[in-house]
Amino acid sequence: MLADLEELVLCESFSADHAAVARSAEVVGTLGARLLGAEPETIVIDGVTHLRWIFGTPRVLLAGHHDTVWPIGSLRSRPWSVADGIARGPGVLDMKAGLVQMIHALASLPSPDGVCVLVNGDEEVGSPTSRQLIEETARGCAAAFVLEAAADERGALKIARKGTSRYEVVVHGRAAHAGQEPHTGVNAAVEAAHQVLAVAGVEAAMDAAAHPVLGVATVTPTLLSAGSARNTVPALARVSVDVRVPTAAAQDRIDELVRELTPRTAGARLEILGGAQRPPMEPESCADLFALASRVAVELGQAPPRGTAVGGASDGNYTAATGCPTLDGLGAVGSGAHADTEYVEITQMIPRARLLAELITRTVR
Repeated sequence: MLADLEELVLCESFSADHAAVARSAEVVGTLGARLLGAEPETIVIDGVTHLRWIFGTPRVLLAGHHDTVWPIGSLRSRPWSVADGIARGPGVLDMKAGLVQMIHALASLPSPDGVCVLVNGDEEVGSPTSRQLIEETARGCAAAFVLEAAADERGALKIARKGTSRYEVVVHGRAAHAGQEPHTGVNAAVEAAHQVLAVAGVEAAMDAAAHPVLGVATVTPTLLSAGSARNTVPALARVSVDVRVPTAAAQDRIDELVRELTPRTAGARLEILGGAQRPPMEPESCADLFALASRVAVELGQAPPRGTAVGGASDGNYTAATGCPTLDGLGAVGSGAHADTEYVEITQMIPRARLLAELITRTVR
């Protein structure tokens, strides 16, 4: 397993580099073919490479991704390493170790019949080209197991996830010379500042809609840009907005409020781009599977896993929204996803693979 993990990590797969993602798909496909005895179906959509294995009539979906957030060349500053039971490298936790565990777990069973393995190449950017594949497969399955990393260093499973929306508030103003006639312009930067405060007001308006497990919705201005030159009144500004929601109703209401934003500066015009991305994965979607995982862990001599809700989204949001019972966070145990400190606890890889293998067996029946 460790040798397979090294091979996957050494093949960098930054989401935005479609050629790198294609090379990564070849490596993952070769690993799967060797262990599962079957070549994957390679699916390329809008230049993004996904892999799928279907064994018999699927009742269980194993979902994962092989793209990472790390730009090509990250291995130079964050090289693959193994020391003191810890593996490091770009994407080792999110989620190449999860892929290794998933394929080894399935290969350990007498037969893979009843399982569909779907490994997409664009999860880190919201799965825009693979969402339909994921949803179509999940609708026909009795369970979806998502091999994203555990929620914490103790191996907690992810029993709920907030949904996500992304917006860009584009402010259209009018340029003018900042020294000679600034009064003839319409300052898009000033209007953008008003919109940042207005977006904060959208979050405040949602406080009463808190979920008992997933908590409150968050509406966060992130990227801001304005202007073209130091001596010119900005004619254009942009405010990116990150939204995390506990319920579908909250997602719909925030969409309404964002689209109702109005300019505060005379002559300015707003354009609202974006919208809802991933629906929330609410706790009800995984309650039975989490109970099963707890029983199985004890039978295997493992500590029963904790369950926790997280703010980040995954493809588990999509599978759960189709009505397919979903359990997420079954992948590697470690910490530091998307950060320089990313690592995997090697000793946990085999126990996690055994847990997954038994969950597949119990669910395919």
